[in-house]
Formats: sequence, C-alpha cells, structure tokens
Amino acid sequence: MSRRAELRASSDPKRRIWQILGPGLITGASDDDPSGIAAYSQVGAEFGNSACWVMLFSFPLMAAIQEICARIGSVTGNGIAGNIRRHYPPYLLQGTVLILLTANIINLGADLGAMADALGLFVGGPHLLYVVAFGALCVLLEVFMRYRRYIDLLKWSTLALFAYVATALVVKVDWADVTYRTLVPFFQFDSAYTVAIVAVFGTTISPYLFFWQSSQEAEDEYENHQSPLRLAPMRAPRELKRIRIDTYLGMFFSNAISWFIIVTVAATLHTHGITNVETSAQAAEALRPIAGPFAFALFGLGIIGTGMLAVPVLAGSAAYALAEALEWPVGLARLPFDAKAFYATIGVATGIGMLINIMPIDPIKALFWAAVLNGVCAVPLMAVAMLMARNPRVMGRFTLPMPLTVMGWLATGVMAVVVIAMFATWNS
Repeated sequence: MSRRAELRASSDPKRRIWQILGPGLITGASDDDPSGIAAYSQVGAEFGNSACWVMLFSFPLMAAIQEICARIGSVTGNGIAGNIRRHYPPYLLQGTVLILLTANIINLGADLGAMADALGLFVGGPHLLYVVAFGALCVLLEVFMRYRRYIDLLKWSTLALFAYVATALVVKVDWADVTYRTLVPFFQFDSAYTVAIVAVFGTTISPYLFFWQSSQEAEDEYENHQSPLRLAPMRAPRELKRIRIDTYLGMFFSNAISWFIIVTVAATLHTHGITNVETSAQAAEALRPIAGPFAFALFGLGIIGTGMLAVPVLAGSAAYALAEALEWPVGLARLPFDAKAFYATIGVATGIGMLINIMPIDPIKALFWAAVLNGVCAVPLMAVAMLMARNPRVMGRFTLPMPLTVMGWLATGVMAVVVIAMFATWNS
C-alpha cells in the first residue's frame, strides 16, 4: 500500500500525522546538519542570545519558500533543475547546478569530518577511518535500501535532533533574556555581525533544501504511481494541504532546534567568555567542563545523528540536480542499475567529500564561505522559483495564491537585503 493510501486508511490521529510528515520533515531536519550546528554555535558563542530573533524571524520565510518548491515538484512532477532545464536558458541551469554541487560537496566534507570528530571525542581512534566509515555507510544505505524503508529511516533519524532540546534543558539558561531577545530583533551594523547573519541565513534558507524537497515530492508521486497535480487536479486539495502541514511542521522543527543550539551555546560558552567556536565538535568539547558530561554527551551524539540524516540529503540533492539537468534516469525509488549515473553521482559527491578531509585546505573557512555563498546564491534561485511558481506554462492552473506569493517575494527580498548589508559593511 502506498503512503498516501495508508494516509487515507489510517484512523489513528498520531499515525496519520506521522504519515503526513515526509519531505518537509526530512528537509527541515537535514538543515540542522553538523555544519549548521557549527554556524549556530559560533553565532551563539560570539553574540549570545542577541541572535535568537533570527530563528523566529526566518521561520515563516523559510516555510513559505519551501512550500513553494514543494508545490513545484508536486504540480509538475519534476524538481527545480528539471523545470529550469525545460523553461529557462541553459546558462542559468549550468550555473545553478555548478554552485549547488560546489557548496554541497564542501558541506559533505565538513559534515563527515564533524561526525568523525564527534565520534573521536567519545572513543578516540583514527579520524580518517571514521570519515570513510560514515561516508560509506551513508552511500550504501542510500543506494541499496528500498526507497520507502529508507525514507522511513530518514524520518526516524530526525529524532536525534531532540538531543539539543535536552541539552538546553540541562544547562542554566536565563529564559527571560532569551524570550526578550527572541521577540525583539537586534541588529549590529558591522562586518562581523552581518557576515554572521548572512551565514546563518545561508545555512537556514539554503539552495540544497529547495532542490531536495521539490525532487522528493516528484519522487513520491513516481513511487506511488500517481500523475503530477497538473494532470490529476482532483487530488490537488488534499495534496496541497498535506504539503503545507508537512512543510510548516518540518521548518518549525528545524528552526526550533537551531534556536535551542544558539541558546545552549550562549548560556554556556558565551557567558564564560568563549566567543570563538570553529566546529560543532569543538562546541561539544567546550561544553564538557562548563555544563558537565551529560550535556557534552547529548551535544556530541546529536552531531553524529544529524550527520547521518544530512549527508544523504546533501549527496541526494546534488544527484537530483545533476541528473535532472542532464536528463538522466533519476530517483531513489529506482533500482541502482536503472539509474546508474544518478547513484554514481551520490557516490562520487560523497567520495570527494571524504577527500576534502585529507586535502591541504582549511575546512572551517571553506565551510563558512560556502554558507555565505549559499546565502548569496539563494536570492536569484528564490527569484527563479517564484517566477516559475507563478508561471501558468509551468504550473498550469496551480500557480501560487496571492498570500503565498507575497510571503515568497518577502522571503526573497529579506535575503537580498541581508546580502546587500553584508557587502555594505564588508570593510567597516
């Protein structure tokens, strides 16, 4: 029985909600990858609770643009790259895929390194062996596990993020100040702060999330032998409602976890004068003498758990984009020999990510600037997604309603303002 058939048949409200959750939940949770944890930790360590407002402010913007991308996939039966190839100039497609591959591979390398570092904090041992082991395990599961079981595994993996809720609850937090700083925006017009905010926005509203969720919606239709909504409009009311619930719950979960990470690090490292955190593993290690071994263990295990979710999403979104751009057979629901180039891209991207850990480059600086690059590149990609979702040639009768149009353009405008502010304060 397909997931959507199970959804219609289920009478248990809890089971029904779990069945509704899918691409949106996985997309949101994968956003809190080890690289993202490092970015949020650095912001919390350097600026304390004054950065908490960003997660509340960015939630509706992130949720709106992700719902728009999910609609594109479900309505057209193709991901973002596939639709760009069909309706836009080749140079836009080539530039988009190149930027996505570059940023994703850097993130893959940093995430695998962070997972290996976190495991090393607990058991010691050879860093590179752990990098290879984690990378190989992620590839094997993504390539050879049956699609539905693999998606269920990714959904269950999101529970690892609750480690950061537990960590915040076991450290001493000034909740009154946290509440105030969350509800009242604070902005500091200097280079360090604006670049950090761009990095946070680039980590939170990131192009690979656009590609993954749109392709997963199309993939689910393929797996369930269903036509895109353009060709099956009778399913649209139910499917668009499911997409909205899935996306908004997934993005709320994502931003709530990011908020808890900032709060935890601000309450521990920032208050003790530790303002420079370069990696998620370093943040975990710094927690040990300040917050105790339990908080350290929760934070460290969360890095490994979130990495097992994020690495496949990063590799998978890169493979979806490249395969759709080159018109290869695409999708995790296909058998390996039916989509050899697609699965090879997953393996090669992950393999290059492994190699980054032995190359003579600074992975921390590369990761930070990849987050900034994501923030800068998100702006034109969001604009393209908006134009696509409003175009009847692409969406048929399912172009965006006005409220979602307003929120999508607002999200694009905010990202543009943040990027402009970064360049305006670059040398200040």
